[in-house]
Amino acid sequence: MKKLLIIGGYGNFGSHIAHKLAADAKISLIIAGRSLEKAAAFCRTLKAINPPQATQLDINSGFEQSLAALAPDIVIHTSGPFQAQDYTVAQACVAQGCHYIDLADGREFVANIDTLHEAALARNVAVISGASSVPCLSSAVIDHYRAQFREIETVDYGISTAQRTHQGLATTAAALSYAGQPLTTLRDLRMTTVYGWQDMRAHTYPELGQRWLCNCDIPDLDLKLFVTRYPEIDRFKFGAGTELPLLQLGLWSLSWLVRWGIIKSLAPYAAKLLNIAVKFDRFGTANSGFHMVLKGIDAQHQRMQRRFHLIARSGHGPLIPCMPAIILAQRLARHEAIAAGARPCMGLITLPDYLAALSDLDMTVYENNQPINWANLST
Repeated sequence: MKKLLIIGGYGNFGSHIAHKLAADAKISLIIAGRSLEKAAAFCRTLKAINPPQATQLDINSGFEQSLAALAPDIVIHTSGPFQAQDYTVAQACVAQGCHYIDLADGREFVANIDTLHEAALARNVAVISGASSVPCLSSAVIDHYRAQFREIETVDYGISTAQRTHQGLATTAAALSYAGQPLTTLRDLRMTTVYGWQDMRAHTYPELGQRWLCNCDIPDLDLKLFVTRYPEIDRFKFGAGTELPLLQLGLWSLSWLVRWGIIKSLAPYAAKLLNIAVKFDRFGTANSGFHMVLKGIDAQHQRMQRRFHLIARSGHGPLIPCMPAIILAQRLARHEAIAAGARPCMGLITLPDYLAALSDLDMTVYENNQPINWANLST
């Protein structure tokens, strides 16, 4: 049995991960957060095979000492935003000799995790960053369809969140931190500057209909990730958005205040904007979607397109980004082969394995706009 520490264990993503792993006989959970009372209360809600432990922990104060006292075998770090964090937590895990997984969405944070590679190798531990929808699921989709193309030319993808499945405050602050800010992405074989939460466009999802998306900064777009991993692709375009067009339009409008220099950042207003968004719940649903459209040429030099959609209902959308950490933690608990070293979470989980882990949830996979069983994905 492995001791698994979840930092932010009673938070938005941490709680989903904890509920899933509580049923694993190979894992003994340690639920950590700044409030011991909240951690203990959450532990009482878990249907755990092995009794969970609650602990107070602050990654900004005495973390190394706390980690040494807890002596976990595996750490899952869910406490964002990661855009403003350094590698203190990961470095402490390496020094302690425990495996480390995070759900980071910070571009530079995930892209530069390889700076810990040699140290992780020396301690024979795995350090995995970005175990989330991006870059784990997004790279798994590209990897799955890549062999069907002679050459993939463009990848256009995005995430539309459900109105009634709320993001946590840290996730909201992270998303707002790059609103109106310049960010780079590959366009026509050149790294091109675009602006966060701008370039508003629509995508039509099966079941969901039309949803609006804007530019977001994600690890995938960094030169060290998708541009290097998929050198044949000359254009990546990612967007994210809210379910309700009015809220999306409002966020797009506010991003101009940052771009024009009227305010420095929207991140300090995260709590207020999140409270406003909640008031619109009556007009939304609990249904969200992920999509990816790959275009290129096939072996016969004919134009080719693959459309992948994952539609989540019943508020199950937030479980999609949690699944990589769950899968990897279970593999580590069973001593399955995960190479030591530090790396972004790409190439570690295949698309069929990812979808199989979601198969008991209220979700449907669409390939070229037709609903299919995940096991029947084209090969």
